[in-house]
Amino acid sequence: MTALPPIHELYRQQRQRALAVVRRIVKDADEAEDVVQDVFVRLYSKDVHFDGKAACTTWLHRILINSSINSLRARKRRGRLETPLGLGEDPEARAVGNERHAMLLEALQHLSEQHRLVVTLRDVRGYSYPDIARMLNLPEGTVKSALNRGRTRLAKVMAGHDLQEHAAG
Repeated sequence: MTALPPIHELYRQQRQRALAVVRRIVKDADEAEDVVQDVFVRLYSKDVHFDGKAACTTWLHRILINSSINSLRARKRRGRLETPLGLGEDPEARAVGNERHAMLLEALQHLSEQHRLVVTLRDVRGYSYPDIARMLNLPEGTVKSALNRGRTRLAKVMAGHDLQEHAAG
């Protein structure tokens, strides 16, 4: 069984390689830096266990790839929820975007605290299921279930809001 070197030494030795690996996946230097820092913070805080079955560099490479993929998924989710305001966007489109954002915030208030937290952490902030489970001290299955129920409830609340607007208009 291979021992893991001290984290500060591993970081010093592997940082440049780690950045190169992550940059190739996320295609953004700033995001790559964030992913690498997050990985090493998790390693330092002992949230990740090295079992010694593979070389330390192989193990680290796998963690970096998985974290990069999670970051891409989070970026995609954020992209669906955020309405970018372009410079050439007309005032009507901006007003609709602002109205939808306000509607989402209002609809979130109709969820239970647990569902609101899980939906916000996953869909708005982009945290992974294991991260959310650790933050909220819940089993990962409970997080997935709460996310599903929260999303379903949120969709119903927002659909009801749309129906009310159409009936009033």
